[in-house]
Amino acid sequence: MTGLQDTYDVVVIGGGAAGLSGALMLARSRRSVAVIDAGAPRNAPAGGVHGLLGHDGIPPADLLARGREEVRRYGGHVVGGEVADTVADAVADGESFKVVLAGGRAVRARRLLVTTGLADRLPDVPGLRERWGRDVVHCPYCHGWEVRERRIGVLATGPASMHQALMFRQLSDDVVYFTHTAAPLSGEDAEKLAALGVPVVDGAVRALEIGGDAITGIRLEDGRVVEREVVAVASRMVARAGFLGGLGLRAVEHPSGIGEHVPADAAGRTSVAGVWVAGNVTDLMAQVGASAAAGAAAGAQINGDLVAEDARLAVAARREAASG
Repeated sequence: MTGLQDTYDVVVIGGGAAGLSGALMLARSRRSVAVIDAGAPRNAPAGGVHGLLGHDGIPPADLLARGREEVRRYGGHVVGGEVADTVADAVADGESFKVVLAGGRAVRARRLLVTTGLADRLPDVPGLRERWGRDVVHCPYCHGWEVRERRIGVLATGPASMHQALMFRQLSDDVVYFTHTAAPLSGEDAEKLAALGVPVVDGAVRALEIGGDAITGIRLEDGRVVEREVVAVASRMVARAGFLGGLGLRAVEHPSGIGEHVPADAAGRTSVAGVWVAGNVTDLMAQVGASAAAGAAAGAQINGDLVAEDARLAVAARREAASG
């Protein structure tokens, strides 16, 4: 945490694409800004970031390293640290906010931008977590090209799984749908899969079969093994936002039913004045490009809010001086 000051115009909690983009906008606007980076990005297991214009395929760590350097170039601070996930670690403190990092170091800010992302909760199937981001995937836009024309198994977890099966069928002719513990398919959905040549395998999945550092199949509870090379599974996505409870903000169920998020308006403004959110902490489906754009937009909004406040304070000071 070398170089962390006591106070800033803005503290950004989260050092991913959204947080760094917001910090870049603020630093270029000559705002004092600090990014608190826990160093655990959601996409760390992935081999590359895809669908990001001009940077397609860049390793996630390389993209973030470039972003940190850009923020620092304009005087922003990017420091390693973590805000513990408890309600006492981000609180209102008079006209500002106090953020307490793990280890006890406190920093104050006039505004907060929260970009802590989300945690993917996967079904309790041995092998899923270990292969996550490699040959266990969730997003056809993030990983689809890389798994095209391979033997794909869709592991059903809920309402999103049917849509996932249709999306991956666009990428491969060999897709199998595993009902696992999900509700039975409706007649209409079963007809769609049949028409597209997607077999449906009933029964709970016991584990992934692994050989030579690769998925070779999916083993069911009854002992059957269906040969597969890739598993697509929809995780339950839960915003990393426990520390916001002290500010009266909590993650709530997303309208889609796919997880929990922190609600905000289109600009990232939350129900608590002075607190913005951007990226996956509020938009569960946002890819890297969308998260970066949202962070940049939130940074601009925060700067505009501070500009307006600075003007009000200047007018008040001028009037007080004149009356004195």
